[in-house]
Amino acid sequence: MQTEIKRKIPTRRCTGCGEHFPKNTLIRVLRTPEGEIILDLTGKKSGRGAYICKNTACLKKARKAKRLETSLECPIPEEVYDRMEEELKVGQ
Repeated sequence: MQTEIKRKIPTRRCTGCGEHFPKNTLIRVLRTPEGEIILDLTGKKSGRGAYICKNTACLKKARKAKRLETSLECPIPEEVYDRMEEELKVGQ
């Protein structure tokens, strides 16, 4: 008799609301080795990442409390936040 192997689904915490979700349901905000801040929709690019819900309200909470800046250990320009908000709106 063969037993079914259940794979553990990795979870990550949203920097906006603070709740844990399966990694594949969140968007990764990435600081590349060159220092650029981008949205990593694949979750595979190299660099330091922070996760956020696919929700503009969570991005606004993280922006207000500077949680992404803390997680990514660098200042994030306002235009980058604006670009992330636009990309989230397009993705919904």
